[in-house]
Amino acid sequence: MSSNSLALDQDTIAAIATPPGRGGVSIIRVSGPKALPIAELLTHKTVHARQPLLTRFFAEDNSVLDTGLTLFFQSPASFTGEDVVEFHCHGGVMVTNLLLEACLARGARLARPGEFSERAFLNNKMDLTQAEGLADLIDAPTQQAARQATASLQGAFSEAVNQINQRVIDLRIYVEAAIDFPEEEVDFLNEGRIASSLLELKEALATLTTQARRGALLSRGAQIVMTGAPNAGKSSLMNRLADQAVAIVTDVPGTTRDVIRQSIAIEGVAIQLCDTAGIRAATDAIEQKGIERAQAALDTADIIIEVMDDREPKHSELSPSDTAQSVIRVLNKIDLSGRPPGVLNAADQEDESHSPTVAVSAVTGAGIHDLEQLIIRCLGMGEAETTSPFSARERHVTCLNRAEAALDEASERFQESLAGELLAEDLRRVHTELGAVTGAFGADELLGEIFSSFCIGK
Repeated sequence: MSSNSLALDQDTIAAIATPPGRGGVSIIRVSGPKALPIAELLTHKTVHARQPLLTRFFAEDNSVLDTGLTLFFQSPASFTGEDVVEFHCHGGVMVTNLLLEACLARGARLARPGEFSERAFLNNKMDLTQAEGLADLIDAPTQQAARQATASLQGAFSEAVNQINQRVIDLRIYVEAAIDFPEEEVDFLNEGRIASSLLELKEALATLTTQARRGALLSRGAQIVMTGAPNAGKSSLMNRLADQAVAIVTDVPGTTRDVIRQSIAIEGVAIQLCDTAGIRAATDAIEQKGIERAQAALDTADIIIEVMDDREPKHSELSPSDTAQSVIRVLNKIDLSGRPPGVLNAADQEDESHSPTVAVSAVTGAGIHDLEQLIIRCLGMGEAETTSPFSARERHVTCLNRAEAALDEASERFQESLAGELLAEDLRRVHTELGAVTGAFGADELLGEIFSSFCIGK
């Protein structure tokens, strides 16, 4: 653990670990040195580790709050690595809050968001990618994302990072040995092993970065924004993709005044679909506001779908600044134009646009499957690639990209100079970036930001 890591305080913390509202059972979790004394004060009984205890829970005035189960997990064999007690009570809002207040009155304090997971990390019960995998599992938008988050929680991502990092360490040791023992007859730096090792490392790191980028996309979901001229059929297309009447559809241009969002899934990939106001000269202040929001949504999109009426002249409404994102052109209303459905070849396109183009009918559904497959490909997913071995986050991708850049620089500089000292320093940078993924190296501010995004009680 880095000396920069968050300080592990000795407070005993408590929080409700189940969702708010009515339910069959609610759980209050307590962690810290006072967890066991609080449990025995609350139950008026001796509590033993890993032995469920059916008992009454008492308030400070000895009135009975509820009857339920008490579970004690003794340090270090617990989620946080500290003494942990769970109180399982009936799932009413009031009784749950009363039981939490009784814990606080006996010496615990209310936990911050993510503080239980933070303590598990600081006590080496999990690394940072596992902790983030836990949060991703809770927030998983699809079954596939949940399976990948479980894999990260079980250490699949950490193991992949650590395997590459070990190879970096081994190469560092080899280089340092060559530097420290220059009198040896064999010139270790020139014998070719280092160059081949660097190449193998670059290939392995590139593969891991691709998997992490895919895992991050599947974890957070993709944002797709539909734009185009009024009455081109954007709302009808959104309803068809969502398989329900999400947006109001009329023949009156400008019906959609705001950005309408709907979550869908295509082959296990979570997607937030956004239907926007048609981009045109607004006729009133309300429509102008909708158009401004539409333009703001375009800036954050992973893919822009530009919808056009196939019966009208093909004129793009997108400005050059929008082309940073992937753009798919959809020729809609082919049930009226007579065009066959499917993805158009470059020779069939009627203008010089290089964007992939697909002909569909939002009314009949013709060509919709082709559009969905095109979306998957534009997200960087091939037919067999709509999965990843683990979940990931944009933070991980950034660290891996920096590690790749450092490794590229190390390889280039070594080829030019064959200087072992420079290579050793470059490999140290790669090692540090990989360590930042799992939390072996990290600043307090980063760790605090990560755990503050967790829910209270986790």
